Amino acid sequence: MFPDEESCRRKFREIREKEGVICPKCGCTHHYWKSYRGEFQCAKCGHRQSLRANTVMHGSKLPFRYWFIAMHLLTSTKHSFSAAEMQRQLGHKRYQPIWEMMHKLRSVMGKRDDKYTLNGNIEIDEGFFSTETPAEQKTEKLKAGAGSQKKTKVLVVAESAEVENPKGRGAKPKKVGHIKMLVIPDLKASTIDDALEGNVSPDSTVTTDASSSHTNFKRIFGEHKSQVINPKDIGKVLPWVHIAIANSKTQIAALYHGIKREFLQEYLNEFCYKFNRRYFGEHLFDRLMLIAATYRTDFKHRTYNNCAA
Repeated sequence: MFPDEESCRRKFREIREKEGVICPKCGCTHHYWKSYRGEFQCAKCGHRQSLRANTVMHGSKLPFRYWFIAMHLLTSTKHSFSAAEMQRQLGHKRYQPIWEMMHKLRSVMGKRDDKYTLNGNIEIDEGFFSTETPAEQKTEKLKAGAGSQKKTKVLVVAESAEVENPKGRGAKPKKVGHIKMLVIPDLKASTIDDALEGNVSPDSTVTTDASSSHTNFKRIFGEHKSQVINPKDIGKVLPWVHIAIANSKTQIAALYHGIKREFLQEYLNEFCYKFNRRYFGEHLFDRLMLIAATYRTDFKHRTYNNCAA
């Protein structure tokens, strides 16, 4: 469908015009397309912006077709692609721009999912993901268990409804809706409360273990079901948060030997975005093109020595 640069530019412009171009100076939504300059011009104040401006491609010099191929590959499988493999597929000489492009796409995936609030019956728990030890902590004695400097804490939330008479081998006692995975700095109750605000409806019924991190849930949510959970029963009480944790860890470990803590959220963004749209099929590419054209990324990190994470 998009065999060359011009066809990609044409499609991207079509999406932007359909969704509406907003002037960053005056807020006007009426624009003219100046084909000889390849820019939009505001009908009110005359401000001009490029086709890439205020999108995921803002400031990028990579070809549009690179972005389209990357979006296609990222949405064509439930797994992911490493930046090194993406670089090989594109035949690009430099690794750094491809690495940044992929993180920018993951960033807008997260921005899109931030718009949604989970509600109904909700499972909540924390996962611990292996990440590289921060440089400032490498001289410290390594702690064991969940408090280790090599472990990053992630709050995992899943919409989960009871299934009557689940049938079939391996059938789950609950069915899943949407999920969210949020990197958090610690397990303090106040930290978790703040992370859940805006992400989970206060009318929800939440199910958790008996952790002291969840002490405020009875006040925050409509109902809080808390219990001490035997490890062998975790798949019955909190099945989907632990499936999400296990599957995302497997996906990350299959591609990366070690990732930096600061980039973990982007990888989780991709996992959740695709999980939440697991029934979209080939339309997932179209949805990613849409958010690529309507969201400007916040990802600005640049490192040229060791960006393999």
